[in-house]
Amino acid sequence: MRIDCRIDGEFCGKCCYETEMPLSKSDIERITSLGYNESEFAVEVNGVKQLRNVDGRCFFLEDNICTIYPYRPEGCRIYPFIYDEERDRIIVDEICPKKDEIERSISHEEIKKIFNRLIRLIKEIYG
Repeated sequence: MRIDCRIDGEFCGKCCYETEMPLSKSDIERITSLGYNESEFAVEVNGVKQLRNVDGRCFFLEDNICTIYPYRPEGCRIYPFIYDEERDRIIVDEICPKKDEIERSISHEEIKKIFNRLIRLIKEIYG
């Protein structure tokens, strides 16, 4: 499922503010292949690497545009779908302005695919 993140013709970027996006080794390798040093864009929180925030936004966000979009982390690709650990299911993040629209339009088959991608990512990051 491809989500149009534009609102009134402008990219939203809301998910890129105060991000806590965890990074897999694959994510880090993909981004460092662009010439970035890991220490520029990643911080470690409780033993997990995650995207660095600069002035309250993702390191790679400029004018509400992701500067590494084709190389963005897998979690960003899956977003706004997140894993709700308490309920053991996939949900659409509450902060997404298109939450209701997405929930109305997504099929069970798409949810299964996203769930499998998220589980693989969680295993890669957290072991």
